[in-house]
Amino acid sequence: MKNLFRKLSNWVINAVTRLVLFVRTFIASAGRVGVSALGENYVDSGVKILIAVVVGALLLAGLYALFGDVVLPTVTQRVTDMFNFNG
Repeated sequence: MKNLFRKLSNWVINAVTRLVLFVRTFIASAGRVGVSALGENYVDSGVKILIAVVVGALLLAGLYALFGDVVLPTVTQRVTDMFNFNG
């Protein structure tokens, strides 16, 4: 009977020890999940480059439309007015 209790207590102690080690390993690996940056730079860089290209294209299209319709006709009119000055 004494031997049975000793085996049972050793089994419980081993089971609790394995459970504690499993929980510690799980907590340690769960903490590393948010820290892992594997492949993060490729996607982030691609999105940043795509956003920069789209914003740049919109900016250039806006400036082209502004200069073509508003600024250049005004500039040509002012230059011809300056050369035709009779003052």
